Amino acid sequence: MNRMGSSSVSLSLVPLICAAALGAQATVSGTLTLEERPDAERGDLRTAVVYLEARGRTGATSDRPDLRSASIEMKGREFIPHVRTVLAGGSVGFPNADPFSHNVFSNVELGPFDLGLYRRNVTRHATFARAGVYPIYCNIHSKMVSFVVAVPTPYVTQPDARGHFQLRAVPPGAYVLHAWHERGSAEVTRELVVPAAGIRDQQLTIDARAYVAAPHLNKFGVPYAVIRADRY
Repeated sequence: MNRMGSSSVSLSLVPLICAAALGAQATVSGTLTLEERPDAERGDLRTAVVYLEARGRTGATSDRPDLRSASIEMKGREFIPHVRTVLAGGSVGFPNADPFSHNVFSNVELGPFDLGLYRRNVTRHATFARAGVYPIYCNIHSKMVSFVVAVPTPYVTQPDARGHFQLRAVPPGAYVLHAWHERGSAEVTRELVVPAAGIRDQQLTIDARAYVAAPHLNKFGVPYAVIRADRY
């Protein structure tokens, strides 16, 4: 009788223990560095993207609205911020805060788009259906460059100026850690098993020694016209 009662109590605790494990949240932290040529200008580590992709699971959900709908402002002939992350399937608005027109476009095979020419105080949107890196340009101003990084996971962050990063509220499990920077010759990946206690001191290095700044083509695939002043 007593033995049966003890067994019943033990079995009744199993769902509670499993639920606690599933509800556990960990932190993965570390430092990202760029390996660059000695004579090269230092890259901005804050424009890197670090994220965890769950192994064996597809799709991503998040209660962070900033990952489903984001914004890149055009001001002073610049895209601000230079790099923006969204969940795959999310959208980015491109508000024009300049007193002249812009034409936002991307020719990347992942999902090319052309928002056309529009003036101040107008916002147009693009959707980034597939995970990957989307270089963004203006067809009028050749020096305007930004990147949208669409990720398949809500566990994404950008490092600080010293390369330190933290990914919070990560459920324990098997993941692939990704690190990307526009100067890198390739994305860096690492397989991880995240315990409930989390993981600290991950050291990631992106090889940027081959990086050379080069002009891009306009939306028609040809070089920008050389003009003495912006037309818009």
